[in-house]
Amino acid sequence: MTTSDLVGLRIKTVRRQRGLSQAQLAHPELSDSYVSLIESGKRTPTPSVLELLAQKLDCSLSYLINGVTAEQMEDIELALGYARLALENGEVLEARTRFAELLANNNLTGLTALRQDTEFGLALATEACGELDEAISILLRLREEEQPTERRIEIAMVLCRAYKECERLTEAVEVGEQMLAGNGRLPWTDQLVELAATLLGAYMRRGDLLRARQFAAEVLNAADALGTPRSIVAANWNASSVAYATGHNEEALSFAERAMAVQVETGQPRSVARMRLTLLQRRLRARPAEVEAVREALRASVIEHEQSSTSRTDRARVHVELAYAEYTTGDFDKAVEHATIGKDLVPEFGHVLGAEANLLLGKVYGAVGRSTEAARHVDSVRDWLTPLPNSRRAASTWYAMAEAMDHLDNSDGAVEAYQRALACAGL
Repeated sequence: MTTSDLVGLRIKTVRRQRGLSQAQLAHPELSDSYVSLIESGKRTPTPSVLELLAQKLDCSLSYLINGVTAEQMEDIELALGYARLALENGEVLEARTRFAELLANNNLTGLTALRQDTEFGLALATEACGELDEAISILLRLREEEQPTERRIEIAMVLCRAYKECERLTEAVEVGEQMLAGNGRLPWTDQLVELAATLLGAYMRRGDLLRARQFAAEVLNAADALGTPRSIVAANWNASSVAYATGHNEEALSFAERAMAVQVETGQPRSVARMRLTLLQRRLRARPAEVEAVREALRASVIEHEQSSTSRTDRARVHVELAYAEYTTGDFDKAVEHATIGKDLVPEFGHVLGAEANLLLGKVYGAVGRSTEAARHVDSVRDWLTPLPNSRRAASTWYAMAEAMDHLDNSDGAVEAYQRALACAGL
């Protein structure tokens, strides 16, 4: 049924409940034939006519338009606000529950914009819980519906990000490129720059560094022209990522620190927490002498992630990175503790972060002479990597596994891992 059909049906239903004829409802301002056309869906009443009919029928205008009373509409908007607040505060499980409960509310069915807002919120909360496949399914359903341009860009950005985290890099690139190509003749906006940033991450993860370098420069120029905090953050972070991936570590840190300075002042807690973690990762690799300071910052980052709406995968990342810092400083007990927490937070097999956590545990146990436990963790890396599609990151982890097996005198396992690394790299 069309919107006009639904409005007409509601007017007809309430009129009959009130015991009025079409002529009685129409008199004196309207004709009974006009009321008949409205009720049959053949005419769309103007806002002033709708307001008049609501007064005559003694019902709310909201009910005639949306099928819910003003009180029900207020309850729905309040529930949606609470769900969003839970997500912003990092209470991701509660947020997911609230969004799901709201979607089960029959009163939401005819409220297209609010229902779409709720489904998008559910997708974000589901992503934050680490259930990436389910989040992708929700986003794909939403993408098929008619949406405002801003929401279509948001959906593409989150979908690109979720595909990237699942190592489904071809799909991540396709989503980002389709949206950017579709809006190619429009001027750059903050949202498009942020989508470009997500797409750039997919380019780099699949090893397309030449394209990444070219695209990063394009996006940086766009952000400089816009001059807005959101675009400056995204573009400088892009430039940092490319510089880091190509071995220009100090340049990478310079770009990242500029982005971080703006993000702290203007960004959401989740974005600040995720960006800070990546900046600390890069500092740890680029400036090994600062390991003690980075370790302390990572300890604070654990708390920051717990208090913001970062995903389970994000929280796993911060624990694994802290484990690496603890290992580097020689605190092996703490390294085991945080690597184990990080591994347990990774939602399922088939995630490279789970492989990296087990590989680190293998190194830690090897360093203290517990070779049996070291071998068990290194062997389990295979279970995490095997389901993954070929990617640059997977190839790097297979190679690290091969080196670890060499140290453990497992030559057959090392050969197999080297071969898998070469296959992932397309060699």
